[in-house]
Amino acid sequence: MSEGHGGTSDAARAAGAAAPHGPPIARIDLSDVGEAFAAGARDFRAAPAFGLFFGGVFAAGGLATLAAATLWDMLYLVYPLAAGFALIGPFAAVGLYEVSRRREAGEALEWSGVLGVVFAQSRRELGWMAFVTLFVFIMWMYQVRLLIALFFGLKGLSPHELLPALFGTPEGWLFLLVGHGLGAILALVLFSLTVVSFPLLLEREVDFITAMITSVRAVTTNPKPMLVWAAVVVVALVVAVLPFFLGLSIALPVLGHATWHLYRRLTRETPATG
Repeated sequence: MSEGHGGTSDAARAAGAAAPHGPPIARIDLSDVGEAFAAGARDFRAAPAFGLFFGGVFAAGGLATLAAATLWDMLYLVYPLAAGFALIGPFAAVGLYEVSRRREAGEALEWSGVLGVVFAQSRRELGWMAFVTLFVFIMWMYQVRLLIALFFGLKGLSPHELLPALFGTPEGWLFLLVGHGLGAILALVLFSLTVVSFPLLLEREVDFITAMITSVRAVTTNPKPMLVWAAVVVVALVVAVLPFFLGLSIALPVLGHATWHLYRRLTRETPATG
């Protein structure tokens, strides 16, 4: 197998070159979502060291982010940071996609090969997708700061004022309502842009714009199963974040492997009709 471009096979690169507008999107149902999740769990059990490593790095990044907010006496940003940090999960899972790809292709799982693919992505289109993800995260944090200023004034909230203001005042309830609404919109947009694009860019030679368009097509072609998958991801990440991010060491690898298998079902060849 050729290892050019971070481990992508010659056949996969040829397929990407032959389909400049992205691969065709298959129709899936809820059973495909369940089977993809089960396949992700199997991949994690088969290669737990890789999953725990990438999940642990992601969890450590979350803890470091929260520690910085606490150190700088910005406790009012702890919850938005925890929620927003999950937005960069698709990029953090790139190594997990490669593990699943190698298992699927029957290739050896070697640390040098898997990590080499991860580091090689900075020189490919996937690096631009990482920028898109980071941009949405920054937008999320910016709108949180803006809403805090609008509802509570430019000085923000001190640590001892935080909970009483959020849960004991009309402004606090409205802030939570508007903030969660805008956050849900941003999360849905980012999910639509990335759920297929990251694994697609790992496997094929397409540009990141094409990858995002393909990802959106996957969501709009299969709205019900994809929204169910989005809900599964949200619930799993919320539960994983609660115990000081430690649950991410398990949740991220399972979700990452499962995303690869869902991508493969979405881009599988379908028989011609008519």
